[in-house]
Amino acid sequence: MTTVLGYLIRRLGWAVVLFLIVTLYTYVLFFILPGNNQTVRRGFRTVQTPSSLRNDTAGDERLSLVHEYGTFVWRLVHGDLGNSRVTREPVTEMIARAAPVTGSLVLGGAVVWLLLAFPIGILSALRPRSLLDRAGMVFVLIGISAHPLWISLVLSYIFGFQLAFTPIGGYCSVFTATEACGGPVQWAYHLILPWIAFGVVFAAIYARMIRASIMETLDAEHVRTARAFGMSEWKILKSQVLRNALLPIVTMLGMDVGIAFSGAIFVERAFGLPGIGPLLFGSLARRDLPVILGIVVLVTTAILLFNLIVDLLYPLLDPRVRHIQTSTERAPRRARKERQPERAPATSP
Repeated sequence: MTTVLGYLIRRLGWAVVLFLIVTLYTYVLFFILPGNNQTVRRGFRTVQTPSSLRNDTAGDERLSLVHEYGTFVWRLVHGDLGNSRVTREPVTEMIARAAPVTGSLVLGGAVVWLLLAFPIGILSALRPRSLLDRAGMVFVLIGISAHPLWISLVLSYIFGFQLAFTPIGGYCSVFTATEACGGPVQWAYHLILPWIAFGVVFAAIYARMIRASIMETLDAEHVRTARAFGMSEWKILKSQVLRNALLPIVTMLGMDVGIAFSGAIFVERAFGLPGIGPLLFGSLARRDLPVILGIVVLVTTAILLFNLIVDLLYPLLDPRVRHIQTSTERAPRRARKERQPERAPATSP
């Protein structure tokens, strides 16, 4: 228990450090860009000079970078992301409207992604060089070669425009239902094509990884020993192969969270979903720093949190990692005990 708690504390400490580095880098990058923040904030067609803009608004003083970043961190600790410099709307409310759209896209796309990747990867690994394996590899090749934006445009043209099976774009909330739009049915109906476009690319990548990992595990010595003892192939697959084959997949899941967000941005642009993607593009075009930082905070927190969950799950899947962590914790204590001199026994006079 002490080992797990210490490991968790160390990981949380590194997560905080990485979070501060990412937000500081975003702040510095914004300030070294050419242009004037005051002019961009009020619009390029304003007739006021930057000096008059600084004088007529007391809250828009141009502070130093260190002071402004410190103020941002202080407000962030208190749950305040500030207001947009363009619309004056609270950043928290803007992100709260867009985050459920992106979350719905990523979660639904992940379901499609896993439902496609695991069957294709497992069946291809169990029947290598068969017709099923070749068909799966064709799917993998197409999925890896295609971009989510291109897949989105093709799906919307075929199923939305030509066949009119699904809407071409738009979003309906799952929580609010109206006569025209809303509710779980309309929510899923509008997101079917975005889910497929998002999930196909990642399904192709992970199907290839699952196939390679299972084929490597099937050639391991303990699997050959299990076959020699007469264990059935299904039992070997369930108890010996899948658990070991999942280890690199779990590692890649933690690393691909950021890539998943970038893929979701392109899908949102293609289908006109009012998610984080359009909000980010609009904020970058207007150099709306509070909104950009709010999105960076959201995405960075999601990535760090997901990687922390993966780090905690990994020792549960692989007992060897748990043994290494325990040995690492015990080694310093053992070394200190060995360095302590032994006391000589007391002698009676």
